[in-house]
Amino acid sequence: MASSNIRPYLVVADENGEIYDHPDLLMVCRRGHEFALPRPDELMPLPDESELFLLPGRRAVGLDPETGEAVGMDELAVAAFAAPAHTLTAHPAYVSEPDAPTLPLFAYGAVGFANGRFYVCARRVDESNRQVFRGIHRKKVEQTARELMRRYPDNRLMQHLTAKCALTYSCPAARNLCLGRYEAPLPVSRACNARCVGCISQQEAGSRICATPQNRMAFTPTAPEIVEVMRHHARNEVREPVFSFGQGCEGEPLTEAPLIEEAVRLFRAEGGRGTVNLNSNASLPGAVERIAKAGLTSLRVSLNSAREEPYTRYYRPHGYTLADVRDSIATARRGGVFVSLNLLYFPGVTDTEPELEALLDMIRTCGVSFIQLRNLNIDPEMYLELLKGVEFGPSMGLVNFRKRLRRECPWLGFGYFNPYLGDRAELTERGVPMPGEWRPTPLADLLRDAPEAEPDGDRNATTEDLSGVEDTEPDDADEGLPQGHLEPGPHDGVPDDDDQACGCED
Repeated sequence: MASSNIRPYLVVADENGEIYDHPDLLMVCRRGHEFALPRPDELMPLPDESELFLLPGRRAVGLDPETGEAVGMDELAVAAFAAPAHTLTAHPAYVSEPDAPTLPLFAYGAVGFANGRFYVCARRVDESNRQVFRGIHRKKVEQTARELMRRYPDNRLMQHLTAKCALTYSCPAARNLCLGRYEAPLPVSRACNARCVGCISQQEAGSRICATPQNRMAFTPTAPEIVEVMRHHARNEVREPVFSFGQGCEGEPLTEAPLIEEAVRLFRAEGGRGTVNLNSNASLPGAVERIAKAGLTSLRVSLNSAREEPYTRYYRPHGYTLADVRDSIATARRGGVFVSLNLLYFPGVTDTEPELEALLDMIRTCGVSFIQLRNLNIDPEMYLELLKGVEFGPSMGLVNFRKRLRRECPWLGFGYFNPYLGDRAELTERGVPMPGEWRPTPLADLLRDAPEAEPDGDRNATTEDLSGVEDTEPDDADEGLPQGHLEPGPHDGVPDDDDQACGCED
C-alpha cells in the first residue's frame, strides 16, 4: 500500500558498502530526465524479499529542505530491487562519474528511509504470492529438485530446469516447478530473431553489458520431453496449472514454433488441462496462428513501447517489425487467445502522453485483454541514451498512467503474472473487442452519461467513476525541487561484481 505524508531521508553508501540514511537530506527520485521529490502516494515500505544495491560510480543526490536546493554527495547512490508483483515508479537520483561502469541487468528503484524502515517508489500491481518463498526453506527446494533429477534422468528439459534454473540461478519459476505449484516454465529455444539491448540470457560481442543473470540453454528439447514436464506439473498443481513457453534462459520460442505446436497438441490430445501460455516477442503471426489452433490459451507479448522508433531501438528485430507484432496480437485474439502485454515499464518514458496514446491504439485495435506491468531491467542512463532524440514529454506517473488506461479501455485487466484462465478464456464475456471492431464512444453518449454538475456547496465532491480505482496522484507532487544544474554524466565500463540473482521472465 502506498504511504502518504511520508518524507523519507536520502539513503547512501560508503566505499565499503555500508548503507545508511543521511540525517539532513531528503530522498530525491528520477523519472526519465526529471529529478523530483517522490509523489506522496507512490511511496511504500520496501517489500519483503527485496534487495538493496549500491551503485558504483554514481554519487547520490538529496534535497536540503531548509534551502530547497538539490545537493550532490560524495557517497554512492543506493537503489532497491523490488520483489516480484511490484512495479517501480521512479529511479534513484544520482550524478554519474565519467568512468562509472554500466549497471547489470536489474531494475533500480528509488529508495529512502523514514520511521525506522526503508521506503521505495513502487506500487504493488498483483496480489498473487506465487513468487514469494518466505517460510519455504531452501533445502526443501534443493531436495525436491534432486528428487526430480533422479526421477527423470533421461529428460533433458527437467534436468535443465532443476540443476541449472532452480539450483544454480534460483529461478522463481523453476523453484515453483520443484514445489509443485503455480506456473511451470517450458524453455525450448536457443535462437532469437531480436537482439534486445537488455537481453538477460545472451549479449553480443562488444556489448557494454558484460554479464547476464543467466546463460541461454544449450539444447533443444523434444516434444515428449516437454509433455512429460507438463504432465508432472499437472499432477502436482491440480487447482490452477499454468504452463509457459518462453523463459529468461532461452531465445525467442517462436523460432521453435513447430516444436511448440506438436507439444501442445500432444498435451491436449491426452486430456491435458490448464492454461497453456506463450511468452513471446510475437514476431511471426503465422506461427502464432498455428500454435493457437493447437490449444494455446494465452499469449504474452513483450513490449517496451507501442511506437516504432523506441521499439526498434530496444528490440533491434531481425526479419520482422512492430507491424508484425500487432498482426500477431490480432491473429491470436481472432483465434480466441487471451493476449497480455508484458509491458516493460520505465518511469518517465512509458508513462508519457505519446507512449500512452500509442499503447491505447494497440490495445483497442488489436484486442489486448491484459497488461502485465513489469520493470525494465536495465541501467537507467543506458536506456535514456538509447532513446536519445525521441520525444516523450512529462511523466504522468504510474498511478495516472494505469488510471487512464483503465478509463479508456474498461475491459482491460492489470497484473504482474500470467493469470490462470482455465483451458480457454471467455473473451466475449470479458468484453474484449475483436480486432478492428472498437469504436470511440460518440460525444452525444458521453454527454448523456456524464454526471450532473454538483451544487456550488459541493464542489469538492468527487463524482467521477474510475471503475474501482483507489489511487490518486496530486498534480503538485513535484513542487519543491529546484530545476537546474544536476545533469547525469556519461559512463561506460563494467560492473564491479556479478550478482547471481535471477532475471527470469517469470
